[in-house]
Amino acid sequence: MNWTFLVLAGVFEMVGVLMINKWHKDRSWRAMLLLIAGFGLSFLFLSLAMRTLAMGTAYAVWTGIGASGGAVLGMIFYNEPRNGLRILFIAMVLGSAVGLKLVS
Repeated sequence: MNWTFLVLAGVFEMVGVLMINKWHKDRSWRAMLLLIAGFGLSFLFLSLAMRTLAMGTAYAVWTGIGASGGAVLGMIFYNEPRNGLRILFIAMVLGSAVGLKLVS
């Protein structure tokens, strides 16, 4: 269950990051509430995952999911650059997170 909590924490981190960009574009209350909810739930699930997972592993996987997910969402929703090297490095971040899961 701890890995499920960690993945959920990463997904909500992606929501928070996406809403930061939305907040900068339109300054709506909805974007602000989703930003707060996204990061709040992210920290909640991270803390639940860290009950049994090592801090370093949990933090590395959480930031990896958030960073790579944020980059992918930026490409999808905000037309950020999509080139082979960028996708390769995003895949490397995700591969590192999977590697940490395999050795933990």
